[in-house]
Amino acid sequence: MNNFILIVLDGLGVGELPDADKYKDEGSNTIANMAEAVGGLTIPNLQQMGIGNITSIKGVPKNDSPIASYGKMAELSVGKDSTTGHWELGGIKTEVEFPLYPDGFSKEIIDRFIKETGVEGILGNIPSSGTEIIEKLGDEHVKTAFPIVYTSADSVFQIAAHEEVIPLDRLYEICQIARDKVLVGKDAVGRVIARPFIGETNNYSRTTNRKDFSVDPTSDTILDFLMKEGIETIAVGKVNDLFNYRGIKTKLKTKSNNEGVDRIIYAATTSSNSLIFANLVDFDVYYGHRNDPDGFAKALKEFDDRLPEILNVLDESDCLLLTADHGNDPTTPSTDHSREYVPLIFYRKNKPGINLGTRETFADAAQTVAHFFKINNDLLGKSFLNG
Repeated sequence: MNNFILIVLDGLGVGELPDADKYKDEGSNTIANMAEAVGGLTIPNLQQMGIGNITSIKGVPKNDSPIASYGKMAELSVGKDSTTGHWELGGIKTEVEFPLYPDGFSKEIIDRFIKETGVEGILGNIPSSGTEIIEKLGDEHVKTAFPIVYTSADSVFQIAAHEEVIPLDRLYEICQIARDKVLVGKDAVGRVIARPFIGETNNYSRTTNRKDFSVDPTSDTILDFLMKEGIETIAVGKVNDLFNYRGIKTKLKTKSNNEGVDRIIYAATTSSNSLIFANLVDFDVYYGHRNDPDGFAKALKEFDDRLPEILNVLDESDCLLLTADHGNDPTTPSTDHSREYVPLIFYRKNKPGINLGTRETFADAAQTVAHFFKINNDLLGKSFLNG
């Protein structure tokens, strides 16, 4: 089939980076600390691939004969944002960190937002989880028709609105205006996100009509290089939004990790000579940001249970890379991402695993993809295709 499958296990860090102290992330190790918190992990398939060789994980012993090569990758870019991490996996370094708003957005930003979009006012303007803020402000939103503005630990400007109060087309229009005219320059957040919801008092729920309005990568990524050479590029889940759909031919949306695995298997069995670039976001969104090590561990076991399904559709011409985009240690006081190494698990059928060591940049992933497809490029990184 000659496919290269790159799966991002969102937030699954494997230990603090040397500069973790600059981000107040000393001691972070998402997988190891989670394992300790839950009394040990049960992930036999990932153990067989060598994940226990990367860092000490309770319940996951080292494997002397792993079926995959293993190592870890450091982040060269500043920050620890999802966009930054994915772009570096795509081969480019981010020099300036995306802006964060831990205390909400400035009066200048909000005033400009109101003026440019024509809304009469806003609610919120605080960091919050989406479910909590619509529960808290949903009734007032329905009464006033003011959109709910909030942020998170990521570089995001999120706008929540009831679909019967602010119709989807209008919500998307508001988001596009915010992207193009408000959140620019020094305030150019990674993503403006439409967060529609439905329901009534004490029973509000978000819908699947979320839409992200991202910034373009600062230069060509591996996706652009592949597309220019006629190589099929298939993006699964959040990858589409993070690259603002650039360099992507086939876009497969998902609503959960399990659906993501379904889409990966579908793409792997129906495509050839393709890059399948997928993100499984549940680890990060539902468990890392909510400091829920038990939920994180359960989700990782569920992925591990399905891993053989992915391996079974690969042949000797295919490659599989499992990695992450940052850490999100659910055992630390912070609900933010954590500045960590990310795992490197590289599988080729019937090839013995070796130690790939500590890589200098996430961009080694991009160069390995380029090497696999024989694509000349000027991206960062060094290939580990042949060890």
